[in-house]
Amino acid sequence: MSGTLLEIGKKARQAEPQMRIMETARKNGALLAIADAFEKLYGYILEENDKDVKSAKENQMKPALVDRLLLTKERIFAMSEGLRQIASLEDPIGEISGMKRRPNGLLIGQQRVPLGVIGIIYESRPNVTADAFGLCFKTGNIVILKGGSDAICSNKAIVKIIRDTLKECGAPEDAIQLIESTDRETTAQFMKMNEYVDVLIPRGGAGLIRAVVTNSTIPVIETGTGNCHIFVDESADINMAADIIFNAKTQRIGVCNACESLVVHENIKEALLPVIQKRLQEKHVELRGDRAVCEILPEAKEATEEDWGREYLDYILSIKTVSSLDEAISHINRYNTGHSEAIITQNYEHAQRFLNEIDAAAVYVNASTRFTDGFEFGFGAEIGISTQKLHARGPMGLHALTSTKYIIYGNGQVRS
Repeated sequence: MSGTLLEIGKKARQAEPQMRIMETARKNGALLAIADAFEKLYGYILEENDKDVKSAKENQMKPALVDRLLLTKERIFAMSEGLRQIASLEDPIGEISGMKRRPNGLLIGQQRVPLGVIGIIYESRPNVTADAFGLCFKTGNIVILKGGSDAICSNKAIVKIIRDTLKECGAPEDAIQLIESTDRETTAQFMKMNEYVDVLIPRGGAGLIRAVVTNSTIPVIETGTGNCHIFVDESADINMAADIIFNAKTQRIGVCNACESLVVHENIKEALLPVIQKRLQEKHVELRGDRAVCEILPEAKEATEEDWGREYLDYILSIKTVSSLDEAISHINRYNTGHSEAIITQNYEHAQRFLNEIDAAAVYVNASTRFTDGFEFGFGAEIGISTQKLHARGPMGLHALTSTKYIIYGNGQVRS
């Protein structure tokens, strides 16, 4: 382990006890001060972000990934609003639940506590830096960040503002630390820091997540990729379907909750598909479909087996026709990544079956998959979308960054 990593780990452990017991008012005050600082210094953040964006374009990064990297004044102010919303939320730390008296007189309950030191490895999206800090800080956790090389200037600027403001507020600067080295060896060493890091959360593409899950010796909360489907049932309102699909596919293509796969009931395909094609042509979306789709839409490309399970993060959409709700559910459960799935239908029974039988973190009826987001769910922000089933699932807000301990009150009991 490099000296820098070791120093970061030691500083995190030293700061943890102070963060664990910090009063809610102090945490909220610091969050609000940082939100103000982002808005005051947004020009500095934009200057540093511009360096990253220029480098990304020179390296021929895909437009969708450049969009994930790009910060604007509006996006920076949205980061501030996220911190303010986190400050306004109820602090879960210290919450006591399930207090019960045993026959021997012991009073046993559970108290919500921080996880401790949280490591986050992520790619692009410098807004994650602010979101991750805000959620970890509100829950009394220390966070160590390992961002990607493509966003290093942006991340350094954001972390500098946070640390400077924490110091001004009398809070521990080391509540947030950024690993500035961008080489793979440092990342590999970070994943072995069991002594200093309690949990590791990867955010990024399939390759990054797979590498962390495979190589980490620290417990991992897996945030998955998003091959998100929308199933258009035979009873669907076509105009509603077109609006939802257009939003879910094109509002932001480089995000994990964007629609990548469309499943269409064969009884509605002839009426629906030309409407969908016309809407998506506005954004020059490439369609890849099965034989039935290509017969109706000659301009569509023939889909391969790989297309059914692919997260494009691009202006590409796969389309599969099915003959029944059963076939739609089977197809989606086979190829989805456990992220977000939606049905568009006017049939209540079909809606309920879809909700009950689809295996994913978020399942929608007549709404865009783009709503799978901590801010949209009222969490203030999110640490990621967990697609696993242990500890946390779906958008991870404040409660997902806590654990519990048992507290026991007695009056002299001993066990016989």
